[in-house]
Amino acid sequence: MIKIDILAFGAHPDDVELAAGGTLLQHRAMGKTIGIVDLTQGELGTRGNAATRKEESARSSKILGLSVRENLAMEDGFFEYNKENLLKIVRKVRQYQPTIVLANALTDRHPDHAKGAKLVADACFLAGLKKINTELDGQEQVAHRPKKVFHFIQDYHLQPDFVIGIDEVIDQKMDSIKAYSTQFYSESQSKEEPTTPISSKDFYEFLLGRARDYGRIAGCEFGEGFMHAQPLAVKSLFDFQ
Repeated sequence: MIKIDILAFGAHPDDVELAAGGTLLQHRAMGKTIGIVDLTQGELGTRGNAATRKEESARSSKILGLSVRENLAMEDGFFEYNKENLLKIVRKVRQYQPTIVLANALTDRHPDHAKGAKLVADACFLAGLKKINTELDGQEQVAHRPKKVFHFIQDYHLQPDFVIGIDEVIDQKMDSIKAYSTQFYSESQSKEEPTTPISSKDFYEFLLGRARDYGRIAGCEFGEGFMHAQPLAVKSLFDFQ
């Protein structure tokens, strides 16, 4: 078993890179282990396909320095909130024993994001119930509940509960996104591929603008915003910086 400090779940390959890649990089620089589990292969994307997304996520994973990346192969666009999918996530939470879990936005333009957010949050709770028996490779798993589940902000501009400053790693974050060359703008992209809202060069400016916006309210240049379903407790007012 590999103990992962921060395990990020995304409905599609590239979700985590777009909204929380800088946060993962920032914590890896602090010596934390980081990993990603993608729920789907992103096979319904207008550009590219499941095979190209797999290659691109592998390239991105190297840039991020992930200790692990897996894909649960749920059905893109149509995965359901059901026992089967909950247990798939429960097994990964128990396998990697994360202290912190990151998940999709609680509400967003793509319906998979909110569905994924609820699946992951509920699976993290269920993973801590000892009477739920799961096995991996024939071995019964140990119950484990992460200390916190935080939701990264995606397409919709939501008010974050807190912001992680990513000034030192913004270039690496952008490189991890550019690894998805079928999805986002690339000098070598095929002109035969259809144009999408995220395939233009301007989309990179949007991402940097979003990061600057969250950074500004937190007192840094670039930031990533997160939400939490419950109030966050601190021991001292001086924990806020």
